[in-house]
Amino acid sequence: MQSSKECFDKVKKDYLKFLNQEKIYNKSMSSHEVNLKKIYIPIAFWINEKYKKKGRILFLGLSAGQGSGKTTVAAILKIILKVFFKLNVCVISIDDFYKTLSERNKMAKQKHPLLKTRGVPGTHDISLIKFFFNSLKKKKFKKTKLPKFNKSMDDRLSKNHWYQINKKPEIVLLEGWCVGAKPESHVSLKKPINSLEKYEDQYLIWRKFVNTKLKKEYKKVFAMIDHYIFMKIPNFKMVFEWRLLQENKLKKKSRDKKKIMSYKAIKRFIMFYQRITLQMIKDLSKSATVVIFLKKNHEIKKVLFRS
Repeated sequence: MQSSKECFDKVKKDYLKFLNQEKIYNKSMSSHEVNLKKIYIPIAFWINEKYKKKGRILFLGLSAGQGSGKTTVAAILKIILKVFFKLNVCVISIDDFYKTLSERNKMAKQKHPLLKTRGVPGTHDISLIKFFFNSLKKKKFKKTKLPKFNKSMDDRLSKNHWYQINKKPEIVLLEGWCVGAKPESHVSLKKPINSLEKYEDQYLIWRKFVNTKLKKEYKKVFAMIDHYIFMKIPNFKMVFEWRLLQENKLKKKSRDKKKIMSYKAIKRFIMFYQRITLQMIKDLSKSATVVIFLKKNHEIKKVLFRS
């Protein structure tokens, strides 16, 4: 059996290896180590305690604004939980559950043109997430596949490229920008908050459709999650700056440069997310069990744990 020091050394090694692979060099190595000790390890220990208390599979939600680093945080927590507690952690992104381009094109024709753009509630295949969650609750686990979405192609990959889940996980972490989002009142929907809503959704058709999806299908899936971890961004302006960084990173990886969004395209794209992101800052800052406060430079300011 490994000692605590041996576990920490292994975690540190895997953690630094991951940062190197992802080319995350925005801080010094000493700062990364501080984050590991004071932020990520305490959160991982908290997750393990919740898992032990529940005594069966634990469902977690991790949400934050675009480009905030939630995928990175999820990967780091998975490393720690695997090394320290030998837990099988399944990290899934709500982004991989986007509907296909043809499905969104169909919605755009039948309901509203803005539904062609992936992102908002209503553009995900929520039934697939619900099916996966319910299948994990069964005593007998069957190998399953989960969809994989290619953002540079703006479409779902064929099934032979999907994620293969061979072993029943103890921890399931669903990460995504709108995970845990709640619907708004009809009154608050009326006033447009940006030019996209003002000029392209004058009759509130798109806004009402998205809000109804949150009230119904999304609410049912989000209710299946035991605890929420929310990464609170300083303000919405940071979504654009961080999303721009994310797109530049994608540009280096992608072979098809035509599918990478321009500066102007990103400006418009984040307007799709603005309303719900702002509402989540209000709601989840108060209701999430763990709140991670972010600084403008992407660093973590502090972590709040609620009992």
